[in-house]
Amino acid sequence: MKTSYMMGSLEAPLLQPAPAPAIEGCSGCAMEWRKANSNGRIPYKEFFFVGITTLASALPITCLFPFMYFMVRDFHIAKIEEDIGFYAGFLAASYMVGRACGAIFWGIVADYIGRKPVIVFSILSVVVLNTLFGLSTTYHMAIATRLVLGALNGLLAPIKVNTAWGFGLIVGPALGGYLAQPAEKYPRIFSESSVFGRFPYLLPCLSVSTLSAVVLISCTWLPVLSLWAVSNRKYGGLSFSTEDIGEVISVAGAGLLVYQLFIYHWVHKILGTINSSRIASITVSTGINLLQNNAVCQEQRGTANGILMTAISFFKAIAPIGAGAM
Repeated sequence: MKTSYMMGSLEAPLLQPAPAPAIEGCSGCAMEWRKANSNGRIPYKEFFFVGITTLASALPITCLFPFMYFMVRDFHIAKIEEDIGFYAGFLAASYMVGRACGAIFWGIVADYIGRKPVIVFSILSVVVLNTLFGLSTTYHMAIATRLVLGALNGLLAPIKVNTAWGFGLIVGPALGGYLAQPAEKYPRIFSESSVFGRFPYLLPCLSVSTLSAVVLISCTWLPVLSLWAVSNRKYGGLSFSTEDIGEVISVAGAGLLVYQLFIYHWVHKILGTINSSRIASITVSTGINLLQNNAVCQEQRGTANGILMTAISFFKAIAPIGAGAM
């Protein structure tokens, strides 16, 4: 009887998979169970949805940089042109300050109630607040909307896909560079009296919000370069236009995308996670993600990623403020 019982218990998993474990307080345990019983199948559908949500998180951050200098200039808050960089530094930092304040909270929430509710709420905040940012008429309104957007956008706490982030570094700056000030660039399409003429930075923000709205619907089924580049040559800058900055940042993002898709896999396979993380800064982010996922258990990954995002956001907030002041 004992032998028969043991054989039966060993053979049972071969006949039918065991039911998914229901562990209270562990929203990711069911996913771990699915992964263990996937028989090596790559979940392309899941990767796609996670990727587009990461893209929706990256675009509000990156689309700002090509036109940030011009936006601060148009607010007329700087008394002299040399002070524009100072105020732009605080505008760039406001999102990261908000994210530093909210990242741990969203990571903990994702661990307790699941990733999807946090993702849906975060994308909704992008749709609303990024549009309001494009409608900003004062410097303080722009700062406030970016600050709240960073605090409410908890996408990077529960999920992270570096390939989609690299794609966001291409699309975001391109949208900001080519769609900002449309009445000046495309007068045959947009008049000065139109809404995009009165709000010259609404179009790129609205484009990002529209894409985020599409991602939101689909979910129901499921650094300072710009300031230096746009500054006048007499101040040591490059006098770049928004299109020029968008092209430069997009090319840099393309390099990251190609590296993550075609090169990093082989680097990691040959050198391993730790060694590959030491090679170059562009590799560090992917290596850290792998190290982090292996350092904590499933039910703690959201919180761990929230702590990481808090630290990253803190230093990303300090950098533009310091550079703008200098």
